[in-house]
Amino acid sequence: MRRPRLTVRVRLTLLYTLLFVLCGAALIVITYGLLAANLPRVSDLKAAKNVELVAPARDGGDGVPPPEFLEACKSVLNGSQDVDPAVRTKCLKAYNEGIIVGAQTQRDATLASLLWQSGLSLAVATLLAAVAGWFVAGRVLRPVQRLTVAARAASEHNLTARVALGGPRDELRELADTFDTMLERLQRSFEGQRRFIANASHELRTPLTVMRTSVDVVLAKPHATEAELVGMARDVRAAVERAEALIEALLTLARNDGGLAAAEPADLATAAEDVLDGTDLRDRRAHLSLEPAPTAGDPILLERLIANLVDNAVRYNDPGGELWLTTSTVDGCARLEVVNRGPAVPPEAIGALFQPFRRLHERTGGDGFGLGLAIVASIAQLHGGTVHAEPRDGGGLRVTVSLPRS
Repeated sequence: MRRPRLTVRVRLTLLYTLLFVLCGAALIVITYGLLAANLPRVSDLKAAKNVELVAPARDGGDGVPPPEFLEACKSVLNGSQDVDPAVRTKCLKAYNEGIIVGAQTQRDATLASLLWQSGLSLAVATLLAAVAGWFVAGRVLRPVQRLTVAARAASEHNLTARVALGGPRDELRELADTFDTMLERLQRSFEGQRRFIANASHELRTPLTVMRTSVDVVLAKPHATEAELVGMARDVRAAVERAEALIEALLTLARNDGGLAAAEPADLATAAEDVLDGTDLRDRRAHLSLEPAPTAGDPILLERLIANLVDNAVRYNDPGGELWLTTSTVDGCARLEVVNRGPAVPPEAIGALFQPFRRLHERTGGDGFGLGLAIVASIAQLHGGTVHAEPRDGGGLRVTVSLPRS
């Protein structure tokens, strides 16, 4: 049988009450000690009176001193000198003994009264402290309860719940703000993932539709010619190549989300030369300025970054246009700059170009997926770098990539 689990509120209340009891008990002990130290002690009175607690002369009957002795002691206390010296001595001793016994009795009564009254007061105050601690614990834990409600309300399909905690900026406020920020990031991530999946499905549907149409056209003919079969095969092959290119781009983005496995020394200038050797520039004219730009990272991904920028500059260029490719080291960073002529790009649309499957209608090519610049941004971020793009005067785009120098 499992024991009932105490809630945090109950445990906090018990903790508050225990601390209050300990502090109250310590206060009682300190007060008792101070009072006991300041009240007159029997030993001090004995030394001051120079007497021992010896009973005065008594008769052997009822234990009460004889009347004659009491009368003699009264005369001594009144200052009479007509009393026998021996009786005077006994009277003074009896008087001093009475003072000592009375002081001792008063001291014991005072300390005993302090103990039971303080104990009773501590018990009542402890009960009040427990009640107050219960309400205080509930108020302190109220933000945590709001966090719990927001966490329960959050799901993959509903991430709009927020704590939005007000009040002073204390630890609980920071926790609530951090939780809201996390929910906001998750919401953006899920929304981006849904858009990405929808766009990827749409892009993959295009080559599949082409293949299905080509096959259906040929199958609809009872006697397809060899030329028709060859044309169908070419269409299917082109669609397969397009699908493979899209899948490869998607896999590149997915691998980049896993982080950089290992970093190797690399030079952006050397990588740019290798990319240009394997790139068809069509009728574009390339102007190169390749200075050493050492960095560290995955050489294959860095080549992919440069290849995407060059392919983007070639694809979205004017017929017979120009592009400029520059590598250098600036402010301790390896820098790559790719500039191309082409249609004018609105400045407010620059940010959208680095999102997956985001294109401008002026920059839409028949063989593009809208993933080139998204992969560039992903690879740059993976290597701890940045990407900056701005419209070029006269049309076109200027893209600058800065990576940490090795």
